Amino acid sequence: MKKVHEEAAVALRKMQEEMKRYTDRSRRETEEWKKGDRVILSMKDLVFKERLVRNVIEKVVSSNVVKLQLPSSMRIHLVVNVSQIVRYKEQVKRQKNKEGKPVEMEEVEEWEVEQILNKKKIRGVEKYLV
Repeated sequence: MKKVHEEAAVALRKMQEEMKRYTDRSRRETEEWKKGDRVILSMKDLVFKERLVRNVIEKVVSSNVVKLQLPSSMRIHLVVNVSQIVRYKEQVKRQKNKEGKPVEMEEVEEWEVEQILNKKKIRGVEKYLV
């Protein structure tokens, strides 16, 4: 009986290692996030499907979860998984480096656009370079 138990334990360990190797193929290392990092929140699973919003991390809850500073007009949960955010990259040399001025309209913060430089359609959604 003891021999059968040992064989089962060895087979179980072997299967666990094989499952771990198979699962780890699709996993990636998570970035190190800290308070104050600027990020872009993916809106693909939310109601606002057509745009991405730039935000600041308010608190790092765990290595997989962060709390964002979002405008009060966005009625979504402040705590998101890191798979839904990407680090914000500063603009390149040829782009205008200054941000638009916030415009208050009915207690909702919006941005005033000076000029639309370019427009293209990606998968049926229009994207603008301002």
